Amino acid sequence: MTYTSAHTTTYTRTHTATHLADVVMSSIAEILATLGIDSTSLYRDWQQDASAISAWIEEGSLAVVVLECTRPSGVTDPIFEFAVTYTAGGYGDKKFTADNASLMRYAAKLKAVPSGTTFRLFCTFSGSHSSQPGWSAGTRASTDGLRTRTIGTLAGGPHGTATTRLLTS
Repeated sequence: MTYTSAHTTTYTRTHTATHLADVVMSSIAEILATLGIDSTSLYRDWQQDASAISAWIEEGSLAVVVLECTRPSGVTDPIFEFAVTYTAGGYGDKKFTADNASLMRYAAKLKAVPSGTTFRLFCTFSGSHSSQPGWSAGTRASTDGLRTRTIGTLAGGPHGTATTRLLTS
């Protein structure tokens, strides 16, 4: 007697969205801890923010998640950008990856930020997007005069990737 079995695994865009949102949020938490910035509000709003980011990735509208660190003097420096790119149709055999080691090496080398430095999160979009609880329109800080360094791929999944850029003086 011959036995035959088949096994199929399907990763939906939802899985990729959840994975990328989790890695971006975790990286933001690690950056804030490394820089000594109070992250109380990040943890308070974690579920709401992760859900919003995941929803926007799932619908394909999220372009960039931005972490702005604003010093007591009003200067915004550093800024971290987490850009999301999408794969049309997805790659069914692509594995979920996460690698924030390069990001954390860069964060550790940054100049110390003064006590009282705060942070803000922004999202930019590539077209229309759904409204999400706790999020509203805002204006990003100017990046004039800041140097840009591409850190590389932060995370990936079958339907997209997140890469990181650092802007600093």
